[in-house]
Amino acid sequence: MSTTEQRVAVVTGAARGIGAATAVRLAAEGRAVAVIDLDEAACKDTVEKITAAGGKAIAVGADVSDEAQVEAAVARIVEELGAPTILVNNAGVLRDNLLFKMSVSDWDTVMNVHLRGSFLMTKAVQKHMVDAGFGRIVNLSSSSALGNRGQVNYSAAKAGLQGFTKTLAIELGKFGITANAVAPGFIATEMTKATADRMKMDFEDFKKVAAGTIPVQRVGEPEDIANAIAFFTGEAAGFVSGQVLYVAGGPLN
Repeated sequence: MSTTEQRVAVVTGAARGIGAATAVRLAAEGRAVAVIDLDEAACKDTVEKITAAGGKAIAVGADVSDEAQVEAAVARIVEELGAPTILVNNAGVLRDNLLFKMSVSDWDTVMNVHLRGSFLMTKAVQKHMVDAGFGRIVNLSSSSALGNRGQVNYSAAKAGLQGFTKTLAIELGKFGITANAVAPGFIATEMTKATADRMKMDFEDFKKVAAGTIPVQRVGEPEDIANAIAFFTGEAAGFVSGQVLYVAGGPLN
């Protein structure tokens, strides 16, 4: 880091998968990390991994789609770690189904977590970034933003996050804040396992089929996404903003 101050990072949905890998990676970069998830107890493993390696982290339980919980979570982070200047909006859920089978509740749940949650978290944290004259926001989109059968809710939400990201970059750039999005392809996580389960496929077979369609001939791991996020949140990435980076093992149409 180019400053002596330890940056405080907030990672949502960080109990497992991409969020956990990102929290661990940012801690390795010298950040103090607030590990947020719906269930605070579920964040224990991520926090322990960070602290065991000599890093600093706290677990915070919050529903990112609930305004009061978001405000309380950010206030606690400020008190215990300091003002956050790095935000990774990773929290997400799946409620997959074909359009004619999808319930309004399944649509609303996905929109609330991905879009409303990212909006509420960003709104709560950006004021601290403005005060610091420095900020890094990374939103997790997806290759599903390009369209994916059975995911009309998820695809719409992930596409929406790309527009959200670009607008943040325009509005906040003059305050030293960048906003970028990372759009993962097939990443081996509990969420992709849930998709395999829905399709009644063995997860290992599911991954092998997916790997055969990817130019690098393997599926992604959470650490692959954490690496991209680490770049966007770094001190040296101040001239990179409003971008969507597909991390998918090859080009996507």
